[in-house]
Amino acid sequence: MNVAFDGFDWDAGNRQKCQKHGLSIAEIEAFLLADPRTAPDLRHSAREERLMAVGRGSRGRAIFVVFTVRVRDGKHLIRPLMARHMHKKEIEGYEAEES
Repeated sequence: MNVAFDGFDWDAGNRQKCQKHGLSIAEIEAFLLADPRTAPDLRHSAREERLMAVGRGSRGRAIFVVFTVRVRDGKHLIRPLMARHMHKKEIEGYEAEES
C-alpha cells in the first residue's frame, strides 16, 4: 500500500464486523502491512473514500479487506471496515490477474 499511515483505527463496531468472518485483528493488520493489491471501492465511497485490498495472508489464504484512511489528531489511521477470505470465483480472478 503506497499510503503512509500511523496505525489502525479500531473500535467495537469495526472489530466485531471484521472478525465475524474468521480473521483475527492481528491477521488483518499483518495483511494490510504486507502491501496487498489495492483499488478504490467506487460503489461504496459516497461518504468517504474506501479502498479494497486483496492478496494472500501469512497462512496463504486469499483475503479481501475493505478499509478507509481517517485522519485523527493529525495521524493517518487505517480503519478496516470489512474483512473476509475470498470466495472461489474471486480467487480465480485474483490469480488470473497475478499471472
